[in-house]
Amino acid sequence: MKAVVLAAGEGTRLRPLTEDKPKGMVEVNDKPLLTHCFEQMVDLGADELVVVVGYLKEKIIEYYGDEFDGVPITYAHQREQKGLAHALLTVEEHIDDDFMLILGDNIFQANLEDVVRRQKEDRADAAFLVEEVDWEEASRYGVCDTNQYGEVTDVVEKPDDPPSNLVMTGFYTFSPAIFYACHLVQPSNRGEYEISEAIDLLIQSGRTIDAIGIDGWRIDVGYPEDRDEAEARLST
Repeated sequence: MKAVVLAAGEGTRLRPLTEDKPKGMVEVNDKPLLTHCFEQMVDLGADELVVVVGYLKEKIIEYYGDEFDGVPITYAHQREQKGLAHALLTVEEHIDDDFMLILGDNIFQANLEDVVRRQKEDRADAAFLVEEVDWEEASRYGVCDTNQYGEVTDVVEKPDDPPSNLVMTGFYTFSPAIFYACHLVQPSNRGEYEISEAIDLLIQSGRTIDAIGIDGWRIDVGYPEDRDEAEARLST
């Protein structure tokens, strides 16, 4: 199974840490964020890393080259950062089967393998980790509703009035059907092509999307203090 790693972001909220490097090269415990992601994807059995690059992409390409721990790396260029669905379409030509997707600015110590296992059962077209957050924080994320079987019935991106406090994290598995949905996504109010909209289109077309509750923790490294928290947690 291939692993797609999204690493095109500029990381403006992480400044001054990103003044001379892309977001994915910010170090956590003396290793770039992307190294943490790559290690986990290799541990999960990735046979190729497909890395979406953009801002200061040469820093990433020069650092990692064409393989990581014996696993080949393919680079795809996102010229403008227009949302996760837009980023995903840059790798469409490289994907022909089920694949993993991880956001390159997330640190996980969690049950990612459960998501991969669910995808391999061939009962769902997508699966992803979800976690409960404080209600006042839910509006910062893609919020989802599930039925009694753990299947996702609705996804809303950064809603003003969240329907639940169950939010998507930064790790997913998909079948290639997600690309058809991404092509249909229209820009959101933020002007971005949202992955949550693509997932919702899959649901509306009758596809099965499974939510897997997180067992462990993850940190979205969006601000310098998030990097500090990730370092503290990894040191314990």
